[in-house]
Amino acid sequence: MTSAPNLSLYRPNVGVVLFNAQGQVWYGHRAGTEASGNWQFPQGGVDKGEDLEVAARRELAEETGVTSVVMLGRTDDWIRYDFPVGYGGSKQARGYAGQKQVWFAYRFTGDEAEIDLEAHGEVEFDAWRWGDLSEARDLIVPFKRAAYEQVVAAFAHLAA
Repeated sequence: MTSAPNLSLYRPNVGVVLFNAQGQVWYGHRAGTEASGNWQFPQGGVDKGEDLEVAARRELAEETGVTSVVMLGRTDDWIRYDFPVGYGGSKQARGYAGQKQVWFAYRFTGDEAEIDLEAHGEVEFDAWRWGDLSEARDLIVPFKRAAYEQVVAAFAHLAA
């Protein structure tokens, strides 16, 4: 019998899967990274005492400019991933083994002109595109793949 991980070792975080009217999802390419393996969904930290859905909407707006959304669902439990060895120098990794995330699914109800990767002044993504939810595992960096598999499974019914 394996013991459950100590979730206090993981940084609280939220992630967002943004669906368009055709059932495709929004992918952003991490700014300053090479082309492959760095396409991901918006995500970010939760401020102390912040409601998780408020944090998800805030992160989505900061990273994409998108505010015209309707909530479709969320994961019930934390989905976690460990930071790889040598990742400890980054701001988000300090003091944490990885991140624990609650994921939210939203339907984008606005016009694509609303998407603004410089909305917050701090650019997280340098490109974006719509794609199939099933692509997520192959587009993300390897250390997040297991987490993304769980996210895809949780929201696959929304892509149909």
